[in-house]
Amino acid sequence: MILLQAFLLGLLGSLHCAGMCGPIALALPVKQTSWGTRLASSLLYNSGRVLTYSLLGFFLGLLGMGLFLWGVQRWVSMALGIIMILSVLLPLFLSRMRMKTGLQWMTPAYKKVFGGLFSRTTYLSVFIIGLLNGLLPCGLVYIALAGAVVSSGPYEGALYMFLFGLGTIPVLLAVTVAGNIIGLKFRNMAKKIIPYFIILIGVLFILRGLNLGIPYISPKMEAKKTVPECCHGE
Repeated sequence: MILLQAFLLGLLGSLHCAGMCGPIALALPVKQTSWGTRLASSLLYNSGRVLTYSLLGFFLGLLGMGLFLWGVQRWVSMALGIIMILSVLLPLFLSRMRMKTGLQWMTPAYKKVFGGLFSRTTYLSVFIIGLLNGLLPCGLVYIALAGAVVSSGPYEGALYMFLFGLGTIPVLLAVTVAGNIIGLKFRNMAKKIIPYFIILIGVLFILRGLNLGIPYISPKMEAKKTVPECCHGE
């Protein structure tokens, strides 16, 4: 259930990603010689993004495992769920989040690195652009990373973020290969759906933290009690 949630978040949110990161996808330093070249470049770019997401998920999943062992993961899950819901319901918070895009948050040093990479028409530069793009500030990525925190370990966190990244690929792949083919009307409709989906995920996070024992939705999360080796058999 939680892994399907990650993929759907990426798939629905990819229309938002097309608006924020679409300019990068459209401006990739690709030799416009053939569809095959553009497709290969797009796959490398998106692979770089997904790899960065997966690595972030691994480390946050490691943090989540620590929270689980300390017995506070369920409280963190509920807190994150509440924050997600409030982020949609509070207009002031949303207006601030919309003030800048991921590109506008770039530091001068980050822009300089990006500029150098865009001046080279190589597959390696395209892949590195994807890696760095995965670090750009993005509200949807933060929500996905919250999912990695409440996963059961680093590998589960990495898988969660991998599936999230996988869900974003179809739209960004289409943008890179075929240009901005998604109409404004369709993007606006998707933007109206995304907040409801974020609220749904927030509710699921709260239910997960409530420890109700409902399979897939609110499974029992009990801290593991480790027994010192010296005490075994006593």
